[in-house]
Amino acid sequence: MKTKEAVAKRIIELCQDHSTNINALAMQAGIPPSTIYSMLNDKSGNPGVVTLKKICDGLGLTLVEFFDCDLFYAVLFTMFNKCFPPWNSYVFPLVT
Repeated sequence: MKTKEAVAKRIIELCQDHSTNINALAMQAGIPPSTIYSMLNDKSGNPGVVTLKKICDGLGLTLVEFFDCDLFYAVLFTMFNKCFPPWNSYVFPLVT
């Protein structure tokens, strides 16, 4: 899963958890609904941290709370595995 997809899923998840919809969230966050809708589809290639912070403020969350979920753990795990070979190749190099 890509980070953008995780952000979109998290926004939807949080709206459900807070019994709100995108339009109400946008009003609470002080941003146009179209900004959030573009984050939920392919129009926004890279959701900005300022926009995410406003969304978090609208939901009464911190950015840490926004990203503290399994969706982002999976993204980080995938990114880590792409950047580094299996851990045991560092600890126990293959001896031939």
